[in-house]
Amino acid sequence: MNNFETRDNKTELERQYNYLDLLKEVVEGLKKTKQREITACVETFGCQMNARDSEKISGILKSAGFEIIENENADLTIYNTCSVRDNANQKVYGRLGRLSTFKKSNPDMKIAMCGCMTQEESVIEKICKSYGFVDLIFGTHNIYRIAEYLYYVYEGLDNVHFDDTDSNLVKKGNTIVSRWDETKIICEHLPVDRKYPYKSGVNIMFGCNNYCTYCIVPYVRGRERSREADEIIEEIKGLVKDGVIEVMLLGQNVNSYGKNLENPISFSELLKRVEQIDGLERIRFMTSHPKDLSDELIETIKNSKKICHHIHLPLQSGSSRILKKMNRVYDKEKYLDLALKIRREIPDISITTDIIVGFPGETKEDVDDTIDVIKKVGFDNAFTFIYSKRTGTPAASMEQLDEEFVKEQFDRVLECVQETARKQVNKIEGQTLSVLCEEVNKQDETLITGRLENNTIVHFKGDKSLIGKIVKVKCSECKGFYYFGELAD
Repeated sequence: MNNFETRDNKTELERQYNYLDLLKEVVEGLKKTKQREITACVETFGCQMNARDSEKISGILKSAGFEIIENENADLTIYNTCSVRDNANQKVYGRLGRLSTFKKSNPDMKIAMCGCMTQEESVIEKICKSYGFVDLIFGTHNIYRIAEYLYYVYEGLDNVHFDDTDSNLVKKGNTIVSRWDETKIICEHLPVDRKYPYKSGVNIMFGCNNYCTYCIVPYVRGRERSREADEIIEEIKGLVKDGVIEVMLLGQNVNSYGKNLENPISFSELLKRVEQIDGLERIRFMTSHPKDLSDELIETIKNSKKICHHIHLPLQSGSSRILKKMNRVYDKEKYLDLALKIRREIPDISITTDIIVGFPGETKEDVDDTIDVIKKVGFDNAFTFIYSKRTGTPAASMEQLDEEFVKEQFDRVLECVQETARKQVNKIEGQTLSVLCEEVNKQDETLITGRLENNTIVHFKGDKSLIGKIVKVKCSECKGFYYFGELAD
């Protein structure tokens, strides 16, 4: 652990605002020199937590005076990366090649990388060796320090007299690197540039303690750290004052929320407190681990007028044998009991899931068990992935399966998921339901695209004045996984 963590959250927040002021001066100087705006682009790879981190990065950059654009050929480009699967890493490496071309034509361009991928030592070494044009690398725990690190980049690390005792802050070739293994600091009250004015993610906890054998997340996100409930409530109240009507509570496993606090509080209790906030109309959360989803939580969702009837409950495999090898801490029967209990208690709930096909040692019979669970639960949707070997995880040292066999089994699972999902989505055809209007449809400007409580997408005739409002829409025509609807009178 870094010895600067003798500071508390408040002290560190003040310190980061000081660095934000210093970065503002740098950006103002650049504007005067170049006689134009200084642009920045933040590219996000990965999950909702990464998306929320990118909103924080963009908010800090905007406050520092950068003009945020979507073109990667900017004065500053930041990749916020994901490492859940190897192809995510490969995608980033491919994109870095394009950035090198931009930097050759604009030598003053700065390039930074952060997120899960840059928590891996092997990745850092590869970037410093093969992509030496990258100016800054930092990880997941220290994203809030982006203004500080950019100040070092622009001023030159050797020219800066800083009070940081971060022993991990080093220069490798031309690249400044700061990678942490863990932290106790939670620094949440810096500027945020939300993508949507009417909805927002809210971090309630960070990290994961579960150590599933296939998963790199605990190694790159660290151990579980929960935010104080009062702090979360105040943040949401502030968002509501700013026009937000829907929040997504974010954590790697929200069911573990509050266990490590000095005064422990359950996730269910937090939800009840969030529901009491005046002006907030919808509450979502992501993600729930099946091993500790309580009866109390089911009851809370059932009795709530604001918690959306949608739960993401990762299965990963329907085989008890494979689940044990994955260290998932539940078996097929326990998962089925839980999922069917949720269906029984909340009949209109949408249940989505994650499924991995091709885990080391998986047989056709194991996949049969997965398909059996899909049929019995009747998932409304499933994110289905082929197993991705992640160096450093226990599963990486297990004997890997034949690719052709895995592809065959993946196709079987995908076909079953699509069939059950269509049946589930089709159940609401003809019903008039509440829709949060999210945006003008990208293919047809006469349509508005919105989302039902159960997370199903609906397109209907309307104009941009409806965006951010909850309206009644008749779900007229099911198109498999989405609906065309009509605005109700």
